[in-house]
Amino acid sequence: MEPMKPMKPMAPMKPMAPMASGEAWWPKDLGEPASSGSQDDLRYAFFPAKKRLLVERGGTRKTYDSGDHQISGVSQQNGTAASPTFTSQQGTVDLEHLTVLD
Repeated sequence: MEPMKPMKPMAPMKPMAPMASGEAWWPKDLGEPASSGSQDDLRYAFFPAKKRLLVERGGTRKTYDSGDHQISGVSQQNGTAASPTFTSQQGTVDLEHLTVLD
């Protein structure tokens, strides 16, 4: 039986690459959103300085004038075609109550 050879030292590990943050899906002129999120096939981004709420649903993006609302979250009933409801400092906001800009 042949004697065992000593193990070779391990090569140093490479540092982890930073995780990609993903491509911004909103126009660059809006800057960075104060809040954003996604649920099912819906995603949103809120830009308070521009008073804009962008909502993308099923691949279609719409821009809303958020008025005096400071959007901080969204809720959507699963399995229904109901419009999502957004949370602001004034309570809940339905998209039907915001002006569509495009």
